[in-house]
Amino acid sequence: MAHSPIVPQRVYWLVFITLLLLTLVTVDVAFYDFGWLNIYLALALATTKALLVVLYFMHLKYSSRLIWGFVGAALFWFLLLVGLTGADIFTREWVPDPPGWGANGSGP
Repeated sequence: MAHSPIVPQRVYWLVFITLLLLTLVTVDVAFYDFGWLNIYLALALATTKALLVVLYFMHLKYSSRLIWGFVGAALFWFLLLVGLTGADIFTREWVPDPPGWGANGSGP
């Protein structure tokens, strides 16, 4: 039988309050224009929130090394798919629009 640690309720409340604060920061940051940093700020905030949820609410922090291995493998495959998709998008030649698919909607 798996060992389930007893986590104080205070930890869950602290994580919950941290998630709420990070959500408020996310909303506040959305109203400012940081230029090229916008996407990196949004991704950093979202990654931090997802990490907190996975570690504490999904109990990964207290799981065995086998579970950590599976999560690491899933993360590796996710990053591999994102990387390959990005490589495909950023290295292909963009195909021009066929006749009749113009922005003004004029057909042939």
